[in-house]
Amino acid sequence: MRTNQLKSCLLAVCVSASSLLAGCADMQVGGGKNPVGGAAAGAASTGAASALEHCPHPLGTLAVEENTSDPWYALLTNQYHLPSTVPLIRLMIQQSNCFVVVDRGQAMNSMMGERDLNASGELRQTSHMDKGQMVAADYIVTPSIQFSQNTGGAGGALAALGGSYGAILGAIAGSMKSSEASTTMMLTDTRSGVQVAAAQGSAKNIDFGVAGLFDHFGSAGASLGAYSETPEGKVIAAAFFDAYNQMVKAVREYAPQRVAGGLGAGGTLGVDGSANSSAAATNSAAGGYSLADAQGKLAQLGLYRSKVDGVPGPGTSRAISTFQKANGLPVSGQLDAATIGALQAR
Repeated sequence: MRTNQLKSCLLAVCVSASSLLAGCADMQVGGGKNPVGGAAAGAASTGAASALEHCPHPLGTLAVEENTSDPWYALLTNQYHLPSTVPLIRLMIQQSNCFVVVDRGQAMNSMMGERDLNASGELRQTSHMDKGQMVAADYIVTPSIQFSQNTGGAGGALAALGGSYGAILGAIAGSMKSSEASTTMMLTDTRSGVQVAAAQGSAKNIDFGVAGLFDHFGSAGASLGAYSETPEGKVIAAAFFDAYNQMVKAVREYAPQRVAGGLGAGGTLGVDGSANSSAAATNSAAGGYSLADAQGKLAQLGLYRSKVDGVPGPGTSRAISTFQKANGLPVSGQLDAATIGALQAR
């Protein structure tokens, strides 16, 4: 009877302490399993977490690229003894159906080996290992772990209760720790190099390292001991789960960023010595022909339909490019001296 009372007391202390430590958690994982699990085959999946964001149609193809030279990767593999995050993230992405995953890892190297065999003539002619079959990755997602740490429990306070019970309770609290992680995921367009999305995720777990304390209590030991199985792995997976969900929510509302004159055309800040400042000087020297003058002429020609305000923008750049192409000029979308001359001649 006394043993059962002691077991109940200890369990109550553990639950109470867990509740106190978990109070400020961003995303609770508890002692449960990794939130990323199950399987995926094409658009079908089994065992996916119900909280995982899902898309009715994929938004494009995607490859996952891990920077193994970053300090977080050494921490992941050397201190926590956890494998690469790529398989975990790829499974989660495929289960969500938001992107079609393409391989750019070890399987890619094996595929290239098959192509080398085909090029050498070793493969059968019916193998159909031809060029032009591989799918391009529209986007690259880059995962990273920003923060992961363990904070110890408060064993001393409970041990001060004295006696054997106080020692056991102190050992429990001393072996209880809070594991937390913060992760980021960056989504980059492969054709332009533009970062189209970024998301941060976080999670917190409570780990009880008390497997050895309850060996003489039977089943209670096995139940609580499970909490000490790779808590870092569980919490890191949960943080990536959170980051991916945040990213999917953001890309559903995606609106492209626009720069007057077009992306990568020099920007609008007019830094001294830049292409934009040189173009402005050329325009000023060319008889004072302004951008508003060009917009007015392009509007007369039916090429420009926006407000004539002298402010550069995508519509102006598009109209200039159309005019340049129609008149055999280099197509830049910029109001250069040759374009000004052609406009003035109309």
